[in-house]
Amino acid sequence: MKDIERRSFLSKITLGISSLAVLPLFSWIINTEKKLENKKTIKKIRALGFQWETSDPFLFCVHHEDFFPKGNIEMGPEKDYLNGRHLGQDFIVKDGFRMYHGMTVAGFPGHPHRGFETITVVRTGLVDHADSTGAAGRYGNGDVQWMTAGKGVQHSEMFPLLNQDHENPLELFQIWLNLPQKSKMVEPNFKMIWSEEVPKYTEIDSNGKEINVEVLVGKLGIHSASTPPPNSWAADENNAVAIYNVQLEPNSEWTLPATLEGINRTVFYYEGNNLEIDGVKIPHYHAVEVEENASLKIKNNTEISKLLVLQGRPINEPVVQHGPFVMNTKQEIYQAFEDYQNTQFGGWPWPKYDYVHDRSFGRFAKHSDGKLETKS
Repeated sequence: MKDIERRSFLSKITLGISSLAVLPLFSWIINTEKKLENKKTIKKIRALGFQWETSDPFLFCVHHEDFFPKGNIEMGPEKDYLNGRHLGQDFIVKDGFRMYHGMTVAGFPGHPHRGFETITVVRTGLVDHADSTGAAGRYGNGDVQWMTAGKGVQHSEMFPLLNQDHENPLELFQIWLNLPQKSKMVEPNFKMIWSEEVPKYTEIDSNGKEINVEVLVGKLGIHSASTPPPNSWAADENNAVAIYNVQLEPNSEWTLPATLEGINRTVFYYEGNNLEIDGVKIPHYHAVEVEENASLKIKNNTEISKLLVLQGRPINEPVVQHGPFVMNTKQEIYQAFEDYQNTQFGGWPWPKYDYVHDRSFGRFAKHSDGKLETKS
């Protein structure tokens, strides 16, 4: 990257460029919080914006839902769809989708991270990964990528429109999980949790209604997800880090069991309407902070409801964040910028920063050690 381009990119970082989101220093989330003193199991209810506020050890979560059209030969939308957009900073939904930082293909061209982990849960559609260690991948339709940025990595997240004869919808969550101070400068790496490996089970309530549960991270009852990366805060089972995705059939009831003492737990209600948790009605697209040491009785209404549950023991360390760098002190943030300017965290080994893989490729992961995983 030319020096002037690098300075331009770093100036954008200072405004809050993040992976899959513009991340401001001060949250702009709609903050309609309700304290419920008379409900011991519910601490707080708040409305959700594009970027979701989370509790320690998480940093934030973003829910992307884009209805991309048919793809062209470059795996992007046809040129007519790009008219009237602020390309490079396109975060306003138009024609059902956003281009984000992409110019030809939607997504997030190469950008740096340090000091935390990203957990990317792709519900529908595909994401192309490339990074400064030489690793790459294409994943989606239920897959989870868990990337430890550690001491520093550049990566890209592009959304190729592979289908030329029909639409290319995309839905994903990206969750930032903090690293403790002792692990902020570990070597970067990523692991895949393929859809086929995610524990999924169905419960039937007393009325014969179905509740479908995915244990994406951690444990729930007898179900355990894939082992976390070794340097993650989630690697210690006592930290009870977990991510669940739950779908409730209309008029179903389900109980979320209690977890360990001292755990932060939040239920994000992202699809449906008028869910009840312990008798309290929860509006659509709201988050509910709950007590960890009590089970929660969840009652659905007359349409399908979907929940994302995040929980974990707080790290309880100072958090100083600037754009894509999350450290413990301001001096460490200054050092992160200096290190990136000097080293580009290993440089960029790909032909371009918005690189996408060949259309013919299926789901795969190529790791920096040369290990190759392929899926049908």
